[in-house]
Amino acid sequence: MPSYSDAQKAVRVEKFRLWFGWLAGNVIMAFFANTTKHIPIVSVLTQLLLLVVFVALTVAVFRMTSALNRRGDAARREVLGDDYPG
Repeated sequence: MPSYSDAQKAVRVEKFRLWFGWLAGNVIMAFFANTTKHIPIVSVLTQLLLLVVFVALTVAVFRMTSALNRRGDAARREVLGDDYPG
């Protein structure tokens, strides 16, 4: 059974990876939108794609962060027992 600190460190690392992936995905999409800004039809399509990807990545990262928070709470309860206020 992993200790509480191991679980806490794993959750922190996973959150960092999630948010780094979110940032990298949005930067890549912004790069593509910027490179096609002088092509009229493609520019509109890439801007729409940028919006869709941004919303999808944001929803996904918040859902995964919430799941990691629940995992961290479960690890705290396992270690602290009934004394954990949550």
